[in-house]
Amino acid sequence: MSEVNTEAHTEAPQPTAFDLVGGEARVRALVDRFYDLMDLEAEFAGIRALHPPTLDGSRDKFFWFLCGWMGGPDHYISRFGHPRLRARHLPFAIASDERDQWLRCMAWAMEDVGLDEKLRERLLTSFFDTADWMRNRPG
Repeated sequence: MSEVNTEAHTEAPQPTAFDLVGGEARVRALVDRFYDLMDLEAEFAGIRALHPPTLDGSRDKFFWFLCGWMGGPDHYISRFGHPRLRARHLPFAIASDERDQWLRCMAWAMEDVGLDEKLRERLLTSFFDTADWMRNRPG
């Protein structure tokens, strides 16, 4: 008679977006490309104007936030607590145009850093939901 394995079979956890992107180095590359495009491309002037003259602090905060948002380390929360995204962005006029600029800039950055097309689509859907929720002005 053969022995029966009574151990529960557990499936390996699904990889997070953070894992699929490629970890911290790739998230940093994505954030840097995003802000490089914002600085370089005239079509993103509207959202660039909402940022300080130097983007160094913005780059770091977005990198820290995005790591956790994608399922990686919670660098942002460990430094600042809950992100309170909408509250932190209320001082800035964000309407559909700013949302759309942000999404175009991120889509371009994701393509430039070579993220897989299916992953880009998945992330862009999530980014849209968050960006749309950030709107605080009509239009």
